[in-house]
Amino acid sequence: MGQMLEALLKLQSVETQLSQVLSRLRSRENAVKAQQRKIDHLRIQYDQLHEHLIDKRKQADSLDLDLKEKEAQVAKFRTSLNTARTNKEYAAILTQINAFRADNARIEEVALQRMQEADEVARQVEELKGQITTEEATLQQVGEHSAAEIERLNVILADLQAKRDEAAAAVAPGGLAIFNRMAQQYDGEAMAVIETQGKKPPYSYTCGGCYMSLTAEHTNALQVADSVRTCDNCGRILYLDPAAQKT
Repeated sequence: MGQMLEALLKLQSVETQLSQVLSRLRSRENAVKAQQRKIDHLRIQYDQLHEHLIDKRKQADSLDLDLKEKEAQVAKFRTSLNTARTNKEYAAILTQINAFRADNARIEEVALQRMQEADEVARQVEELKGQITTEEATLQQVGEHSAAEIERLNVILADLQAKRDEAAAAVAPGGLAIFNRMAQQYDGEAMAVIETQGKKPPYSYTCGGCYMSLTAEHTNALQVADSVRTCDNCGRILYLDPAAQKT
């Protein structure tokens, strides 16, 4: 293997480590964000449920007030019974009392239902409140762990970035441009080994990156020249594995 491809492979080795560290960094940062999103979602649910609870209680209070007003009216009618002058007047007042009592029974039933609904919503509100408290504690733990891990990974990242700069300096500008483009496109995997199939000639060849077929021209060229050749399909820089190379 020529000097240029060796330099590219050294760069690829550092690039792979760099990509792995960056992936772990993103994972740590995303863990905190995901936990915060979970809490935000629970808080929205809590606010909506709390508003629902207030509405249920208002309905129950309104019905209770209506019931008290009607009961006061019934009390007045009962007093009026004592002053009724005729049987007809007495019967009319009694009819009104019975009508109010029927309404009161209905209102009392609905009010009780609203109170029961409010109690159930209140239970759900408290349950959500407990979930939020638990998730906030988890967020603190995740944040503390992530902060320490992120700090450690950033130290490693700085060291790898320095090594990458050093390795990149040994690569010709043209080859480096291709490498950088492919590394960005394939999460750091800028190079691919040429995989050889077959026990005897004619061999068949595939790209170790995209697993698509390659012509023998790539293998033949890399055996005799230190040049940058790219996969016709994915564009990765191709190289031969000395340990597995067949002639």
